[in-house]
Amino acid sequence: MGKYDKILQKIVHGRSDANILFSELRQLLVRLEFQERIRGDHHIFTKEGVAEILNIQPLGAMAKAYQVKQVRQIIVRYRLGLDDD
Repeated sequence: MGKYDKILQKIVHGRSDANILFSELRQLLVRLEFQERIRGDHHIFTKEGVAEILNIQPLGAMAKAYQVKQVRQIIVRYRLGLDDD
């Protein structure tokens, strides 16, 4: 299992939302083929087929817990990067 598979599983299972590095969350969204636009410290992610727009900002080096939760909801709702077990 690769690094980003582990991060994806950590996010999906809802463990330690406050302990996700912003850079890892950002890279995960890029790997899930979201398009990124940056305005100041706001990183805005969109993806074709996903109605919601994700707007995330760092809190120091970490991602904000409520934004990790928003990302989890999108990943689960659209089954992004999840294998059918």
